[in-house]
Amino acid sequence: MRRLREAEAIEDLLAPYESVDRAAPAGRPWVLANMVAGLDGSAAFGGRVGPLSQGADMELFRVLRAVADIVLVGAATFRTEGYGPVRLPEDRQATRRSDGRSALPTLAVVTRSLDLDWSSPAFAASSCLVVTSGGADSARVEAASAHADIVQTGDAAVDLGAALGAFAAAGHRVVLCEGGPTLLGELVELDLLDELCLTLGPVMGGDPLPVALTRKGGDIRQFVLRHVATDGQSLFLRYERERSDGP
Repeated sequence: MRRLREAEAIEDLLAPYESVDRAAPAGRPWVLANMVAGLDGSAAFGGRVGPLSQGADMELFRVLRAVADIVLVGAATFRTEGYGPVRLPEDRQATRRSDGRSALPTLAVVTRSLDLDWSSPAFAASSCLVVTSGGADSARVEAASAHADIVQTGDAAVDLGAALGAFAAAGHRVVLCEGGPTLLGELVELDLLDELCLTLGPVMGGDPLPVALTRKGGDIRQFVLRHVATDGQSLFLRYERERSDGP
């Protein structure tokens, strides 16, 4: 056990995250998740994560998108949090362009029902994906295709592994999952999560909802702690999946 002592200040909040080698596994992109929780593990207050985020965590949420090609979010979180278009500061956009990437990552919403508000500003963006199942209602798929590009995988349920494969085939190398707990839990169960950026806020209470919802008796996934930082009373933790056979 080691006691952490005060260290040097981090001038650029994104710098420790930009320097990570995110080598894509075979056939799919690297998948990281950015989540926030209270000291008791609660991941929402009044159904939303917003009240748990404060200060540097809110800034990290914005800038961490700069490392991603796809921002992946579940439909319930998309609706509850009131998602809009993905935005980045101009300097981050310029850096992405200089690296040969698009100025902004693509927002991808996972939904089996296609029950989304198509008037949302998120769908007015130039690049937006909707990921649904192969068995989705054809009329709803057609209606959705007027507002976003559609990726269909699986039959009754979305096949996340196949969806990630489709992202990789389109040239996307890094996927950032922003939740919610159901989507993140599915990624964990399928062993598709490579990295977790977790902020622990100095609060307790809220909804009895964990960061990831997994089924009872599911397999345990081992992660390695790579990064610890603090701001105020919050802890910023970065973990990577421990894999014996490489990425």
